[in-house]
Amino acid sequence: MPVSLLTHHRFLKFRKTICFSIANFSYLSALPTIDCIEEMKTDDPHHLQLQQAMKNDAVSGNLRTALCSLNSMRYPSVNDYNALFYHYLKSSRRHLIVLGDLVKVYFDMKSLGPYPNASTFNILLGGLTSTGNLRDALFFAEEMCGCGFRPAFTSLSKILKKWLGLGNLDDSMSVFQFMLRLKYFPTEPTLNLLISKLCKAGIIGEAYFVFQGLLGKGCLKSAHSYNPILWALCKDGESYTALALLYSLKKRGVVPNVASYTALVYGFILEGLWEEAFCILEEMEIDGCKPNVITYTVIVKFLCDKGRIDEAVDMLGKMGKKGCDPDIVTYNVILRELFHHGRIAKIDEILQAMDQKEMSPDPFTCAALTGGLLKRGQLGAATKSLCWFISVGGSVDVVVCNIYFHCLCRENKSELALSLLKSMMEKGFAPTNVSYNTILNGFCRENHIDEALQLFDQFEWPSNRPDVVSFNTILSAACKKGNSSMIQRVLDRREYEGVKFNVVSFTCFIQYFCTFGKISDGWELLESMLSSGCNPTVVTFNTLLDKLCKNRLLETAHIIFRVFRNTGDFPNTTSYNILIHALIREGNYSLTKQLLRDMYSQRLEPDAVTYGSLIKGSCKEGKISIAIQLRDHMLENGLAPTVAIYNTILATMFQRGKFLDIFSLLKDMIMNGCEPDVVSIKILKQAISKGWMKRFPGISKLLEFVMCGNREKETHNGGTAS
Repeated sequence: MPVSLLTHHRFLKFRKTICFSIANFSYLSALPTIDCIEEMKTDDPHHLQLQQAMKNDAVSGNLRTALCSLNSMRYPSVNDYNALFYHYLKSSRRHLIVLGDLVKVYFDMKSLGPYPNASTFNILLGGLTSTGNLRDALFFAEEMCGCGFRPAFTSLSKILKKWLGLGNLDDSMSVFQFMLRLKYFPTEPTLNLLISKLCKAGIIGEAYFVFQGLLGKGCLKSAHSYNPILWALCKDGESYTALALLYSLKKRGVVPNVASYTALVYGFILEGLWEEAFCILEEMEIDGCKPNVITYTVIVKFLCDKGRIDEAVDMLGKMGKKGCDPDIVTYNVILRELFHHGRIAKIDEILQAMDQKEMSPDPFTCAALTGGLLKRGQLGAATKSLCWFISVGGSVDVVVCNIYFHCLCRENKSELALSLLKSMMEKGFAPTNVSYNTILNGFCRENHIDEALQLFDQFEWPSNRPDVVSFNTILSAACKKGNSSMIQRVLDRREYEGVKFNVVSFTCFIQYFCTFGKISDGWELLESMLSSGCNPTVVTFNTLLDKLCKNRLLETAHIIFRVFRNTGDFPNTTSYNILIHALIREGNYSLTKQLLRDMYSQRLEPDAVTYGSLIKGSCKEGKISIAIQLRDHMLENGLAPTVAIYNTILATMFQRGKFLDIFSLLKDMIMNGCEPDVVSIKILKQAISKGWMKRFPGISKLLEFVMCGNREKETHNGGTAS
């Protein structure tokens, strides 16, 4: 069995106690003696025969048999030992090398003779490196130095490159430090790779040590050497340290490039220091280093992440003025955010700009379009967008396919999605676990839980088995339905597959217990999660709150809210929405106001759901003016009121006879891009049927126009569907 030179404690003990008495003699005077003995025996037929036998056995990987031939020689020379090492390490069975035996032969040479020479070490060093025994190769390099020889630069460089290729940074640094002791400096590409890998692993201190140690030696001349350090510092929130490093490099005559400045722009924005970031942008232009599309895309991405979409769009115009055209990545970032905000007109402008530049959409564009539409609940538009992308010859990857499967499943076409998946697999498509889980979720949505469980056995899982998401998909559906037998089947199958449940799984069980009146069991499971170290997520707490509120256990829900607040991300906006909705339903407006104040103190902003509940409560009390004010606040905060919110206000206006206000609201509703739905039309029909509109011919015409438009759309959709 192979023995590692650095881990085998018996070998280390042997190494410390071994006798180095031979080293006390003049090694140079010993060499001629060995050579003399070898020269005297070179014409011995028996010796030549043993040499050949030893070589044959070594080449075959039979070290012990080869040693027998070697030991049978009367006066084996160092060259005989070197031949043994060389042929053994080059053998076809070198993957079966017994390092322990090899090491013993080496130490026998040191203690009993003939003493190893430079060739001995070079053979061992090269052979062990080529067989991947890198730690042992480094050990022999150190031994070589201890015996008065100097390992070749190329030999150590090969070991360093191999460790870097394997991603072993600890051993890479050991080789690097050993090379420095010998005053060997790795090539610049190797150093760049070492620094880059150290930075990516977050070992910035070591990377800086490598950089600083060789900067004065003139080994690092290009920006590729220090840019990884700048990026690592900036990603670690040390932008000012990175800036100081950049200035020190400039003093040394090093010229930063666009990537250097982009790192600083990224870092300062990451820390929220926008002013400093834009100062860097100006400085790089003054230094004659123009920002490139990556620099601007970094800024655009951060602006989008902060919801500053108008500034992000303005940045596109600035890019054009600076002669830097946005690329497909820049457009994808903005398109995704525009869809999240429902800015349809601006999306159309961006798509037209892309078309004018003959820029073809890529899978990320498609994902941004369809993903944004799906997030807004516009399933039909998402499906059309996806079909359009495929029809224009867009390259379809597994992510785009998974989105398409998702669209089909959301339209209750899981069977079609499954059939399409199978036909694509016949053409070489390789689905992921996400592909399978999407279809499983579709079957569960359509209440085909038994079929979903059968698919577990039919699917060819990429990881050879379903993952925890697969189990949670079916478990969630079974828990919602209260299907205890299906839950047991999932439990049995999970145990068979050896998959561990996670916090999502336990959240499903809490939902099951609370939905079917087993509140105490749900509470016990929550306590069990906490005591076992499985920290509930905000979704877990919100699930419990929701079920308690729906069971009219508002007081218990409020206790949980108070006890577990500030646990992880709890509470979030959804937590407040659940309680606010329940309180408004109960008519408890004083506690609702208290929760809203508390919500703002937590630096949480109301969302469309919050406003929807508040508007519903205002309408319930007949306070239409307050409902309209809340609607206006939504628009001011960039939130688009849903058709359900408009319907709530419309219904209250009709009940209160506020016909002139109806005209104004309908106009606002249409101008804000919110089309009336079936409920809206039903409310309008009821109003017209009672003759309330005869006194207001203008409103009547508007209503007829809206209703006709809606009927035409329904007819068109019906025709398309047929």
